[in-house]
Amino acid sequence: MIDLYLALPAFIVGVVFLYKGSDILVDGTSKTAVRLGISSLIISVILIGFGTSAPEFAISVGAAVQNQAGISLGNIIGSCVANLLLVLGIGAIIRPLSVKKGIVKREMPITLGATIMLLLVSFFGLLDAHHFVGGIIFLVSFVAFVVYFIRCAQKERNKREKYDNSAIRKNILFIILGIIGVVAGALLLIESAVTIAEFLGISPFIIAVSMVAIGTSLPELVVSATASYKDESDIAVGNVLGSNVFNILLILGFAALFIPLKANILESIVHLWILLAVTLVMFLILYTGHSISRKEGVFMLALYSVFIWYTFFGYSLFF
Repeated sequence: MIDLYLALPAFIVGVVFLYKGSDILVDGTSKTAVRLGISSLIISVILIGFGTSAPEFAISVGAAVQNQAGISLGNIIGSCVANLLLVLGIGAIIRPLSVKKGIVKREMPITLGATIMLLLVSFFGLLDAHHFVGGIIFLVSFVAFVVYFIRCAQKERNKREKYDNSAIRKNILFIILGIIGVVAGALLLIESAVTIAEFLGISPFIIAVSMVAIGTSLPELVVSATASYKDESDIAVGNVLGSNVFNILLILGFAALFIPLKANILESIVHLWILLAVTLVMFLILYTGHSISRKEGVFMLALYSVFIWYTFFGYSLFF
């Protein structure tokens, strides 16, 4: 935990790491995709999705090891909501995101399916009384997801032209350095945010769903915002969808191996339904126009503001 007097400097350093790391990451990804003849969407879903989910993995699995179920599950739910509404909302405001039909037919249904699976597994107690079983189900599903996308990448790679191996190695190095930068920056921001929140006396669950979730979504936010600015819509959207699938299947899968995640208590169930509703809204937005306009981006940010208000104030009013 960062000392209180170091929280602000850590926050500033974290911002610098996030900005520079995301810039390198987006450039490395787009150039590698072009040289390999693979769509930047495939790379962003798998590679960047994994890299930007590293903070969620560290927080949620670490919390599970320390028997902090509320932080473990709350961080994932809050992060997935932030990815869909906050991250894509800001990206669309920077530049309207034109989405390929493949996203609607392939990536978005997978994200929606993972979210529905999370709700069903929670409903049947497979993240609580039988949490080990639920963890295995998620991890097996994650392996199937990765294998599927690797096969998609191989099919696209068959159409590639000749490429320079040395240039590709250089771009892959940029991707790795970019991931390190955004993860290191996010971890610094998370630590500083949690320190400030605990100093103000905010409960662990609220910290997990709001501040920690926003903190762990900062890599996705900066990467997608940078990609949107550079007119790389596939990276901006693929990063978010891939990250949500990683969050649910990989991270919760690992966390569930250690402890019951308290997914069947009222507080968790309500937020799980909110996540499903948000995912359905995003599916409709992408399905109807294959794009996210600036107006829709503003609407998404408004929805996220309502979500944060509910997290801090609404729950106590209704329950």
